[in-house]
Amino acid sequence: MRYITQPQVEPLFEDVHTLVELFSIPMSKAVFYTILLLMISLHVHAQVDTTDTSVTNDLLEELSATEDDSISLLPDKILFTQRVFWGKKGLMRNFNYFELTSEKRQRELKLRRGMLVAHQIMGFVTLGTMIAQGIVGSRLYNGDYNLLATHQALAVGVNFTYFSTAGLSLFAPPKVLDERKGYSSIKLHKILAIVHLSGMIATNVLAGQLESHPELRPYHRAAAFTAFGAFAASVIVIKF
Repeated sequence: MRYITQPQVEPLFEDVHTLVELFSIPMSKAVFYTILLLMISLHVHAQVDTTDTSVTNDLLEELSATEDDSISLLPDKILFTQRVFWGKKGLMRNFNYFELTSEKRQRELKLRRGMLVAHQIMGFVTLGTMIAQGIVGSRLYNGDYNLLATHQALAVGVNFTYFSTAGLSLFAPPKVLDERKGYSSIKLHKILAIVHLSGMIATNVLAGQLESHPELRPYHRAAAFTAFGAFAASVIVIKF
């Protein structure tokens, strides 16, 4: 901020005396000092107006620069998979269609919405295949080996729908803002996702060991039910 230290008074005295000399105006000391004070006040007021206008312009420019710097097209925290494809130097930025601009980010957000809607639909499909697999797996576990081929076919279907569902979420374009602090259904959904992803990986690894190590069947079954329980809970919290 600029401060006014001393108004320029000397030129004003010269102006008043010049007027007196030029026009030979007879004036008393009271009139003289009244005119002088008026001119000083007008002169100082003009300087203050100029200073205030300059300060106001500086503040507006500073605020404008701050606003421009604060605008961010991407959140600070995004998933690793999103950073690889949609980060500032992500693979998708090599295509002009997905250049990182405000207008094209709006296009990405529409794509994100479509992928997340498909993610929810595929989630229900996956839940259905898991239920069917659980029924068949339980009967197979109790000795009905005629269902082995059905169980194996369902396993392929469960893995396809499950990892397709996960991919739609993991590779969707990032949102605009960071997540708010505190509890939310989205955060609980993500925590449950870690649980059922671990369960799915364990189920598939153990399934490949059952033929040579049949004693692993209880662990395989436990991993499968863990994956199903966590997945069902994740669908419930995000939907309801």
